[in-house]
Amino acid sequence: MHLRFRKRPPTAYYPPLPRLAAGLLLPLLLLLCSRQALGQRPAGWQPPEPPVDSPLAIGHAGSGFLTLLRPFNPLPPSSRRSIRRALARGADGVEVDVRLSQDSVAVLYHDPQLESMTTGAGCVSQTPVRALTRLDYRVRWPYRWFQPQERVRRLDSLLVYLGRRPTFPYLHLDLHEDDPCATNNPARDAALARQLRQLLSRYRVPPGRVTIISSRPAMLRHLGQLLPAVGLGLEVDDAYYPSAITELDRLPGVGAVVLHKDAFTPERLAQLHALGRQVVVFGGRSAGAVGRVVATGPDAYEVDNLRQLQRTLRRQRQQAQ
Repeated sequence: MHLRFRKRPPTAYYPPLPRLAAGLLLPLLLLLCSRQALGQRPAGWQPPEPPVDSPLAIGHAGSGFLTLLRPFNPLPPSSRRSIRRALARGADGVEVDVRLSQDSVAVLYHDPQLESMTTGAGCVSQTPVRALTRLDYRVRWPYRWFQPQERVRRLDSLLVYLGRRPTFPYLHLDLHEDDPCATNNPARDAALARQLRQLLSRYRVPPGRVTIISSRPAMLRHLGQLLPAVGLGLEVDDAYYPSAITELDRLPGVGAVVLHKDAFTPERLAQLHALGRQVVVFGGRSAGAVGRVVATGPDAYEVDNLRQLQRTLRRQRQQAQ
């Protein structure tokens, strides 16, 4: 998120004492916000149970993306603490971003290039996994004040963690195949598909709890052959929605369509349900955006602001009583 600040007058207009007070108060205020953002709860707190007819509450990239407002979130997307915080707050599951290292190991990372959020440089696809997992997250001010030393993780470490929980959460694996360092490479797509099959089998992940998401129909067809029991989702951009509906006829193994909140409408929900597909929506932080999505009634919601979604669902349940 890019923030624009009003240019302030020269420093001489600001007396030293107010500047000093502001410098002391700002870290204190952010620290107070971070205690809430990092999921600290009173003893005995239990997450609310979602109503049966509500959408699955899925943490988008764990707890969402780095934000200052609605809510304050200092944790990088798909990072370990971001995932754990979403589950601690009562999410039904998490969505994570998956990329393939140079040596064909699945890792959790959102962007194609490492400079955006780590101490590394270059593309994920051109970096061996051993080097990737040594990289620390590096985020800009003010998020770095609340950032513990945390590194890029492999997908298998997440599967081990989730497998130790009493109930395996819903897991959406969003395959990020955009890569400025390489063109569309069918061999790497096949390697990623094989890697997913091996990991899901090795760690005995319940197939009914997993949805693998891709924007590439060819990748989804390949995954359907390798993992017939696992859920598949086609991510569709707004501009390509009409052609994607036609493509669904050739993707019988794809049970869900994934839409951004701004591309999600009641008409599209009805059309996709009539085609026998579930609908997954992603994005949204404000009360208005979350309320609009919930009112339309998707099957699952990958939300950036989990607490707002929980408040909206509670309000919906109270109104229905």
